[in-house]
Amino acid sequence: MSVLFVTGTGTEIGKTVTTAAIAATALARGRSVAVLKPAQTGVGAREPGDAAEVQRLAGPVTTAELARYPEPLAPATAALRAGLPPVLPHDIAEAAAKLDASHDLVLVEGAGGLLVRFDAEGHTLADAARLADAPVLVVAQAGLGTLNAIALTALALRSYGLRSPGVVVGSWPVAPDLAARCNLAEFADVAGAPLLGLVPEGSGALPPSAFRATAPDWLAEELGGTGAFGVAE
Repeated sequence: MSVLFVTGTGTEIGKTVTTAAIAATALARGRSVAVLKPAQTGVGAREPGDAAEVQRLAGPVTTAELARYPEPLAPATAALRAGLPPVLPHDIAEAAAKLDASHDLVLVEGAGGLLVRFDAEGHTLADAARLADAPVLVVAQAGLGTLNAIALTALALRSYGLRSPGVVVGSWPVAPDLAARCNLAEFADVAGAPLLGLVPEGSGALPPSAFRATAPDWLAEELGGTGAFGVAE
């Protein structure tokens, strides 16, 4: 995997922190990493966005944005309201390919879920991933309701002919409830792909040095990690 798209089953579920964990893990293995954020919404012109947050946590990654819209809305709506051009699937695929030519790993972080619209024609991150012929990692919540969201995302991925290496829980609770614990046994069946990591709740608030030191233990070997993640009985 030299290009990996990262999507979520929703918004505010730990997608950026998960991207940072994958980037930090790759950097620790001596790989060069680029992070592409096709459309950054809800952030002012001079404010740090998601790509900058990945860089802060993970270390020296190359970052790139294709567009930035001030209002915290879906990219298509935010672009329209701002009077700015939307980001198109071929823009994303071309930018990822360009970064891929000079980096060992390119992480493309989407906005919200897989089918969030990027333009008025209804193009989505799935269209860009199909053009890039790249796999799509799914970041999900831990608790009640997540199995349905994962199943819908997996169905959408299959309908686009896309493959997924698996699912990462973007914010695993310090004290998981019954639903979260039971879900662990069902993630793989529902997603049709393995569980590839548990990112601890609050990881984004760790000092960068601690984040980088511990991130590999949150991820499976398929993502370059140690595979040490697990849940105490």
